[in-house]
Amino acid sequence: MKKHLAQPASEVDSWYSEHHGWLRNWLRTKVGRPEDADDLVQDTFVRVLCAHTQARLAALPVREPRAYLVTVAGRLVANFYRRQAIERAYLDTLASLPPQAVPSLENQALIREALYELDRMLDGLAPQVRQAFILAQFQGLPYARIAEQLGVSLRTVKNHIARAMAHCCLLSL
Repeated sequence: MKKHLAQPASEVDSWYSEHHGWLRNWLRTKVGRPEDADDLVQDTFVRVLCAHTQARLAALPVREPRAYLVTVAGRLVANFYRRQAIERAYLDTLASLPPQAVPSLENQALIREALYELDRMLDGLAPQVRQAFILAQFQGLPYARIAEQLGVSLRTVKNHIARAMAHCCLLSL
C-alpha cells in the first residue's frame, strides 16, 4: 500500500519516530558536528510538516520516506555549507578591515542576514547569469565590459540581467 503525505499529520509523526535517529546519523556524516546534524534533522521535519500542512504534496505518493527525507535534508545540507562559506568570507573581510572600519555587532548581524538573503535570491540562477548580475549590480560594471569579461555578446548580457532581475523580483513577492 502506498503511503501519502496527505494523510493526517500523524503520518509525519510516525516518520519522525521511525526515521529520526537514522536521519540524524546520515546528516552527521555529512556535516560532522552532532549539534549541526540535530538542527538539520529538525529543519527537515519542519519542512516536511509545512509541506504537508500546506497540502503541496497532497497528490504525491511517497513510497520511500527515507529517500524523500534524504532529498529534503540534502537540500538543507547544501544551504548549510553555502551559509558557512558566506560566513567565512564575511569574517575574512572583517579581519582585513582596520579596527575603526569594523561595523558594530548589530550592523554585522544585519549585513550577514542581507548576505544570506542575497544568496537565497541568486540561488537557482545559471552561473553566468548570476555572475553578470553581480558584476552589474555590485561592481557597477557597464554591460559592454561585462560582455567582454564573460566572452558573450552585449545582447546576452542584457538578457542575463533581465533574467536575474525577474528571478529576484519573483522571489521577493
